[in-house]
Amino acid sequence: MTRLRTESHRNQTPPLESGDRLTRYEFERRYNAATHIKKAELIEGVVYVASALRHEQHGKPHSRVVTWLGVYQALTPGVDSSTEPTVRLDLDNEPQPDAVLFIQPAAGGQIRLSKDGYIEGAPELIVEIAASNVAIDTGSKKQAYRRNGVKEYVIWQSYENQLEWFQLMEGDYVRLMPDESGIIRSQVFPGLWLAVNDLLASNMVRVLEVLQAGVRSPEHQAFVQQLTANINFSG
Repeated sequence: MTRLRTESHRNQTPPLESGDRLTRYEFERRYNAATHIKKAELIEGVVYVASALRHEQHGKPHSRVVTWLGVYQALTPGVDSSTEPTVRLDLDNEPQPDAVLFIQPAAGGQIRLSKDGYIEGAPELIVEIAASNVAIDTGSKKQAYRRNGVKEYVIWQSYENQLEWFQLMEGDYVRLMPDESGIIRSQVFPGLWLAVNDLLASNMVRVLEVLQAGVRSPEHQAFVQQLTANINFSG
């Protein structure tokens, strides 16, 4: 009986807790066993288990971002989006971003999809809603995204109600600023236009009007043609 109890103890998976320092493989093993945990991330080798999410500070802005990206994805063949996917970024980082937008591998994108369905590598664009985790999203997570080649990174700091959009240039993140109309235009996804103040004010009618103008632009049409050509070539 003693031997059986000892073997059972050895076979138990340790709990997953914030602050644990783990390899990505051990993180996945514990995360898969911790079925009660809804969201956990490995950032620079450190585990962060998410706390309960508030509607105003997280759920509401999250839904607005997903709507904006979803409409763009629907109108841009060769591009895909995902909500809170686990991303195998590197050996020390496995984040679960609030939203990602990426060029499909067949269309020439930089991510790949693993056999078990995970995103591997760096999505071209990542959005994080930073509420209680501002220091992580603007600090260690931002550096991990930069180092791994996430081309654009958007941080919506919900308590301050401010949004920052960064573009990777020469190995560093440079902030993209709104034009005179208050619109930021993605440099990676032509036609992905954002009326920043309207998004912050939850004026989604205006946000989608500006986005529709973006996807009607000549640069978006050229982008779609390029993606389609890549898919046809790879096929």
